[in-house]
Amino acid sequence: MNRLLTKLKRKRPKGPALGARGHGRRRPAVIKGQDFTRWTDFYHFVLTVPWSVFFLGVALFFFSINVIFALFYMADPNGIVHARPHNFWDAFLFSVQTIGSINYSVMSPRSIYANAIVVAEAFFEILNLALITGVVFSRFSRPYARVLFSRVAVITDFEGVPTLMLRAANQRGNQILDANIAVNFAYQQTTPEGLTMRRFCELTLVRSRSLLFALSWTVMHRVDEHSPLYGQTPESLSEMQAELICLLSGTDETLADQVFARHNYQPHQILWHHRFADVLSVSAHGRRVVDLNQFHNAVPDESTYQ
Repeated sequence: MNRLLTKLKRKRPKGPALGARGHGRRRPAVIKGQDFTRWTDFYHFVLTVPWSVFFLGVALFFFSINVIFALFYMADPNGIVHARPHNFWDAFLFSVQTIGSINYSVMSPRSIYANAIVVAEAFFEILNLALITGVVFSRFSRPYARVLFSRVAVITDFEGVPTLMLRAANQRGNQILDANIAVNFAYQQTTPEGLTMRRFCELTLVRSRSLLFALSWTVMHRVDEHSPLYGQTPESLSEMQAELICLLSGTDETLADQVFARHNYQPHQILWHHRFADVLSVSAHGRRVVDLNQFHNAVPDESTYQ
C-alpha cells in the first residue's frame, strides 16, 4: 500500500487539460479477409447507420427504381397517353405517379406492354412499402439507454484506500431496474515466448448492481494489492496500451425492455489525485437535483499530498 501511495504522489498525469473532451468511444476495427457472407448482414447495417444516411439511402433507392422503370416505359414510345415519345422526364414522372399511387388522370398506360410494366411496378411497390415500413419501425422501436458516462475517471483516496472512480447518470430520469455494470481492464502483454496478446481482467467493484438506477451512480474499484492497477502509473498504462471498458445493462421501466450502454477510458482520461465535483443536491421543494453541468468536472485532491 505504501508503495502505491508513493508512486501516486510522485507521478502527475500528462494527459490533456482538465475539462477537455475525451473521446470515450472506440472506432470500429478494420477487418480484412472477410468472406462474402458479410453482405448478407445488410439488415444489421440498415439498423445501425445514422438517420441521415438511412434517409439518403432510401431517397437514392427510390430515385434509382423510378429511373429503371422509366427506361422500361421509354421502350414503347406510344405506350403512355399524353407522354412525349422517348422523353425520359415524362416516363420518370409517370413511374413516380404509379409507384406512389398518385392518380392525376393526365398520363395513363395505353399499350399492353405499358400496362404489363405498370402491374410489375405496382407489385414491386407493395413489397417495397412493406420493407421500408418494417425497417423504419425496427429503427424506432429499438430500445437504447440514455446513460451518460463521465468523460474522465479519477483515482483518489476513499476510506484510506486509493480508489478508481467513474460516474454514470440516467438522462431519462426514470428507473433502470436491476442495473448491472462491469468494468474490464484491457492491456497489451508480451509473454516470455515473445507472443503479444490482448488481456482482459474484470475489476472487482465496490457495488456492481443497483436495483433502481435513476439518477447518478459512482462506480468504485479499490486499487489494493489484489487489483491489476496496483503499482501502475500513467506512463505504465500508456506503455501497456491499457483501457477501461465499461458495460452497463438493465431493464428500462418505461420500455419494459433490456437496454445497454458502453464506454471506454484511455490512460489519458484517468486523472490521478483528483476527485469528482458534487452533482447531487436538494431543491427548495425537497426534490433531488442532478446537475449534469458539473457531471464531468474533477478537481485536484490536495489531501493526497498531505
